[in-house]
Amino acid sequence: MTDTAGGPGDRKGVLGPGAGASATGRGLRRRRRRRWLGGAALAGVAVLAGAGGVGWTVYTKLNGNITPDEAAAAELSRYEKERPTALVRGAQNILLIGSDSRSGEDNSRYGRDPGTERSDTAMLLHLSAGRHSVTAVSLPRDLMVEVPGCRRPDGSRSQPAFAQFNYAFEVGGSACSVRTVEKLTHIRIDHHVVVDFHGFKEMVDAVDGVEVCLARPVDDKAARLRLPAGRVTLSGEQALGYVRARKSLGDGSDTERMERQQRFLGALVNKVQSNRVLLNPVKLYPVLNAATSALTTDPDLANLRGLYALVRGLRDIPTERVQFLTVPRESWDQNANRDQLVEPAARKLFTRLRKDEPVTVAESASRPFGGDDGTGGSGTGGHDYRTYGNDHVPSAGKRGDEPADDAVPTPTFRGNTAAEERCE
Repeated sequence: MTDTAGGPGDRKGVLGPGAGASATGRGLRRRRRRRWLGGAALAGVAVLAGAGGVGWTVYTKLNGNITPDEAAAAELSRYEKERPTALVRGAQNILLIGSDSRSGEDNSRYGRDPGTERSDTAMLLHLSAGRHSVTAVSLPRDLMVEVPGCRRPDGSRSQPAFAQFNYAFEVGGSACSVRTVEKLTHIRIDHHVVVDFHGFKEMVDAVDGVEVCLARPVDDKAARLRLPAGRVTLSGEQALGYVRARKSLGDGSDTERMERQQRFLGALVNKVQSNRVLLNPVKLYPVLNAATSALTTDPDLANLRGLYALVRGLRDIPTERVQFLTVPRESWDQNANRDQLVEPAARKLFTRLRKDEPVTVAESASRPFGGDDGTGGSGTGGHDYRTYGNDHVPSAGKRGDEPADDAVPTPTFRGNTAAEERCE
């Protein structure tokens, strides 16, 4: 997609916690079976699983690094009666938000500070009950959605609007983003985590960089990125440029960039594991310090105990069951530079996640809409919608239990897992 002006949520910014990835099948190789240690959707959460080995003084410092999002908790409590109910005990849904804030000396390097911030990257992370699998669904910032009326930072309230998804975070912060996602998906969001540019870089530097594989050299002035072809270990600054880059990598679309962010995230988690960071106190502390300093979370997660409780059940999930995909989307029929959901596929995906039913990803699913650009010819990301069978999902806006669809095979989307990598 190309950047255009006009309408809420127009500013194009960048990244968030390394999100994005989908496999095309070219240059793909499967890594050895590895155990995912926890935060496949956010490396900062993953490394906290080792926090039990630090002393009380260090524990207290790290615990104090995390910023509790009290304002969001109060706002969500105000709307508790209209929020979705959880259907499956033990399943968890976490909204991960990458803020494009330019405030502060470090973040201001990436653009003018207009006094607001938007969710440049957002991922819905679904942890299955029993922790058998993890599914991370990227939500495009340009997706046109119904944004409810939300409390602004100055205490006033906005009017409901049909706008780009990232407008929700700008107008009402994380609480507005949570309410918007719940309205869109009917999935109860149990927790949320926000990371900005500086926090992302600090986490990458804390693990001594992350390796990626490039099929060709990169020279992107806008992203401040120059890299050779082949395997390259990225510093925090380079990693930020890599996940932000648009025109120098891939086809320039947000879908491709989200996929790249997902691949980088998988590589970051694998680096934490392969480096034995969690078993080495000397390596562990700077990673923990960077991770906790980078996080703003709901109050229940704003401490090491809460974060550890979240990730401790994830240690034995194999990387093959840590899945990444992008919500089924296509160009909005009123503006090709905006997105809309592909239905009924999107509703089917949301329903299965809400019911904690399996969703499968494959590096090269069928493309029923044709095309060879990785978007299925309609910006769909090549999802195999034919596996859905008949659509039994009620129209958007309906709440309550949807009828089971046991006769329909598990839907498959083009995506990847944390066990896969490719040169792009």
